[in-house]
Amino acid sequence: MTDNILKLARNNIQKLIPYQSARRIGGEHANILLNANESPTSIFFQSKKKSFNRYPECQPNNLILSYANYVDLSCNQILVTRGADEGIELLIKAFCEPGKDAIIYCPPTYDMYRVNAKIAGVEIKEIPTIKNTWQLDLLNIKLNLSRVKLVYICNPNNPTGNIILKKDLISLLNITLGRSLVVIDEAYIEFSPQESMTSYLKEYPNLVILRTLSKAFALAGIRCGFTLAKQEVIQILNKVISPYPISVPVSDIAIQSLEVNCIKLMRNRVLDLNNNRIWLINQLQNCSCVEKVFESHANYLLVKFFMFEKVFLTLWNKGIILRNQNEKINLKKCIRISIGTYLESLQLIQELKIFSEQNIFQGDISEK
Repeated sequence: MTDNILKLARNNIQKLIPYQSARRIGGEHANILLNANESPTSIFFQSKKKSFNRYPECQPNNLILSYANYVDLSCNQILVTRGADEGIELLIKAFCEPGKDAIIYCPPTYDMYRVNAKIAGVEIKEIPTIKNTWQLDLLNIKLNLSRVKLVYICNPNNPTGNIILKKDLISLLNITLGRSLVVIDEAYIEFSPQESMTSYLKEYPNLVILRTLSKAFALAGIRCGFTLAKQEVIQILNKVISPYPISVPVSDIAIQSLEVNCIKLMRNRVLDLNNNRIWLINQLQNCSCVEKVFESHANYLLVKFFMFEKVFLTLWNKGIILRNQNEKINLKKCIRISIGTYLESLQLIQELKIFSEQNIFQGDISEK
């Protein structure tokens, strides 16, 4: 009987491997969580709203105004969503015909572009980035634009941490003009704000930008994101968004986080995390179990390890939870490490040095 019920699900859902979020994988009771690119420190807000018997606005005007002021855009260019993830889903829902249209995504990158397309029954054209530089393969993208409605680009890219060259993004916008939307996921842009593409929204009607309060703003727990685009795109997305996506407490806290003093605090946190990243890079490069540390412009590092699996499990058993990237295309032996507090980073390095000493003594680490 259970099998019969399961067969009621759509065929593509029966076969779907769901996105493995940090909390779904586990380790939530560990001492040091460095696997989800969250802020390692909390900020404390209290909801100013005291009654919740009425439904919220679909698109809270005060929140949109606050974010518009932050990004220097018009209110009609902004859609508020449940994290940037909902923006990914809404774009596919609004612009892609199942079984007809396609998306392009460029791994190694954020898997939710692919997963959302699979859920919707939309074809996925996989155009990997150029190995080791992680830059766009513009020629192959151009050759594969047939039936493509959306091209998803993460910048800074997750999990590699690199910046996509601005000249390449502009080239991509030009070759897709009138054919496809280019969706640039700027979830981590506060760590490299000069790389934002928001100023190009005036020039390119096919540009869409995704943003979130989950990373630099330290509000992963409230699930609040934004889609930035031309007014016409926002109007289309408003047709398919759920009636009440943003709860009253979420809207209230998000507005508070966008006040001038809180933005200043956010920028100070970013500065601290960027400094911690530089310190961590230097320390990792002195660990003999580390094969390579890739350059990063976000709040995480991609690191290639000798004996990566043993490193990952040893740290897991010590209560330090990282994100294994070994199964991703061109990321063999790689682990992603979120930037934590200085003390968390120090404990990570101490454990890696102990690991290195023990395994050098045993002769387990290969020569570089």
